[in-house]
Amino acid sequence: MGKRVLSGIVLMLLLVPLFLAGGRVFTIAVGIISLLAFKELMDLKESHSKIPNGILLVSICALLFLVFYDFDTNGGVPYIIIAILSLIFLLPTLFQYKSGEYETKDAFYLIGVLAFLGMAFHSVLVLRNDNFYFLIYLILIPIATDVFSFLIGKTFGKRKIAPVISPNKTVAGSIWGSIFGTIVPTICYYFLISKENILMIMGLSFTLSVFGQLGDLLFSKIKRENHIKDFSNLIPGHGGVLDRFDSFIFVILTFMILKGFIG
Repeated sequence: MGKRVLSGIVLMLLLVPLFLAGGRVFTIAVGIISLLAFKELMDLKESHSKIPNGILLVSICALLFLVFYDFDTNGGVPYIIIAILSLIFLLPTLFQYKSGEYETKDAFYLIGVLAFLGMAFHSVLVLRNDNFYFLIYLILIPIATDVFSFLIGKTFGKRKIAPVISPNKTVAGSIWGSIFGTIVPTICYYFLISKENILMIMGLSFTLSVFGQLGDLLFSKIKRENHIKDFSNLIPGHGGVLDRFDSFIFVILTFMILKGFIG
């Protein structure tokens, strides 16, 4: 527990100044974090076969392009980019004849990973540049949800919500996590952003809290499928990048979808 707390403090001391600084420093930091997340997904040997180094190098370049490129103000990725990536990663499978050496399923895995991580981390940059306080509001949703879900679930939770995927998560913890994951960010929004449309923000916060928990469960399922406890040991006591950002990735992707409907 002491190692977990200490590494958490160190992590906050590193990330908070970068977040506050914004600009090029924050952009580079987001790019590095996206690459670390990409490495963790590439290290999942049960999810794909061996991928040639050349393909991996192209994948890294493609990921940074997706993260950094200024597509539009909504953070959307044009279909033409996805089409080009599909051709780049699918066609080389025609020249791999040995089983277990970069097959079509590996190409589709790469395309999915790049689109998923590229959109998520690109959206972080879009929101940071668009509204600093709104990104703080979004970050608070998974933090409040996770903290209160853990505390209440550990104390009062009995019924498991998904025992096979994540045996420590309970129904009570999930419900109260979403309640506090709605209240805390909404209070932040009220004082930092606007006192208008609070009922809508409460509904948005609750929805994002639920999807954040779904993201947490999904990444737990990925770990189960690959027979690992953590995605990496990068952060002592916490695991890897995806162990810390799993809920937030789903929160921000869900928000980018809903953004078009709520204006």
